[in-house]
Amino acid sequence: MTGLSSSPRLIKGALVGVDIFNPLASVVVFQYNPNTMTRRLEARAAGGDGDSGEALRLSGPPKETITLSIEIDAADQLEEANSMATTMGIYPSLSALEMMLYPKSAAVIANMVLSLIGSIEILPTEAPFVLFAWGAKRVLPVRLTSFSITEEAYDPSLNPIQAKVELSLTVLSYQDFGVLHPGHSLFLAHQIAKEVMGTLNVVNSAQNVVTGLQL
Repeated sequence: MTGLSSSPRLIKGALVGVDIFNPLASVVVFQYNPNTMTRRLEARAAGGDGDSGEALRLSGPPKETITLSIEIDAADQLEEANSMATTMGIYPSLSALEMMLYPKSAAVIANMVLSLIGSIEILPTEAPFVLFAWGAKRVLPVRLTSFSITEEAYDPSLNPIQAKVELSLTVLSYQDFGVLHPGHSLFLAHQIAKEVMGTLNVVNSAQNVVTGLQL
């Protein structure tokens, strides 16, 4: 027995909330990659339905939404007597995911203080800058628009130890960021890579057509 396996190493999908003040709190690596993912793309048409000569004009990249279901289970950690799993179950994992929808408490408190001292302008708090990582070729800035959590099992202290999460993500493009924001360049790089892959597909398809004609 060599101990070697022919199975390739599986890259895990993840949601990463970029926060310079607390960089580890918003990293959710998928324990099990989902088997399916639904992507919906909607064109951004520049002209109206009745505008002559404007039917093919685009105002920007398509609006894209992603839906997927992930599972979180503490079974393996409980078998290994992991201290966090035995005392809190999967609460930390669920909390890291939920905090991507929460404003930072420090910002909430700061706005509360400003309102108490009579400040006129209260700035809305920003959500974390979230990246959806699905392999090296797909790292996208997204907005976590909503998710539903179905808690399926609990430990004796009623900590959740098994859950299914339905995620709904909106992909953010360079139109959603300022030019200097990292999300702007990240999405632009993603689009350029997609254009290159589309060109490779055209070349491969043309070669298949030529080969078919020669047979």
